[in-house]
Amino acid sequence: MKLNYKKIGEGKPLLILHGLFGSSDNWGTLGKKFAENNLVYLIDLRNHGRSPHSKEMSYDLMADDLLELIEYENINSPIILGHSMGGKAALLFAEKYPKYLDKLIVADIGIKAYPMHHNEILKGLNSVNLQEISSRTQAQQSIQVHIDNLGIQQFLLKNLYWIEKGKLAWRMNLKEIEKNIGEILVKINVHKNPTDTLFIRGEMSNYILEEDFQNILESFPNGVIKTIPKVGHWLHAENPIEFYKIANEFISQ
Repeated sequence: MKLNYKKIGEGKPLLILHGLFGSSDNWGTLGKKFAENNLVYLIDLRNHGRSPHSKEMSYDLMADDLLELIEYENINSPIILGHSMGGKAALLFAEKYPKYLDKLIVADIGIKAYPMHHNEILKGLNSVNLQEISSRTQAQQSIQVHIDNLGIQQFLLKNLYWIEKGKLAWRMNLKEIEKNIGEILVKINVHKNPTDTLFIRGEMSNYILEEDFQNILESFPNGVIKTIPKVGHWLHAENPIEFYKIANEFISQ
């Protein structure tokens, strides 16, 4: 699948992958910062952003999509940075195609399987009646019945766009994402991968717990885990300065 992407900057190639329900637009500000020293690719994963829709969605396919982009653009030894779902896609890419990769940065996701925890988000998204609403405010009023966090509401609403005057639609393929949600929660099987890998976790997030450290570092012997204090799962948005500092140090090594 030919993914949608935007290319900015010059230097060492850095591919950035967003998380579930996100898009490349979520990384616009940090992407520009990284582009001061790197050739940055801001990528929409399948069924997200402006990339094509598909009934099939798995990390195996996401890794193959990424390989297609790398070969199409003739990208040599990129660093891949992935958040959440994008992090797991990057982990599997490193396992399937290690020779294509220089380094890996994984933002707040482990290799383990996760229990289903998106019920309220899906309820909120499905509560938006696109046939009846005519404004983002109306969409937010529907979503906030299920999701009280304003930041998450705004994050989800970025997926809405105008297909014509007075008519909104989801840019992401919500139907197929929901059908394939189980594929997003699976464990990534990694076998002592030699890739230099940085895991960045949020102190207040429960995605990477201290009890996960041993398994992660056994799977990635050249891995290191850093923690950003007082932030949750959206660590790059909550403290972009510290996130950039940690990631850029690793990129520059």
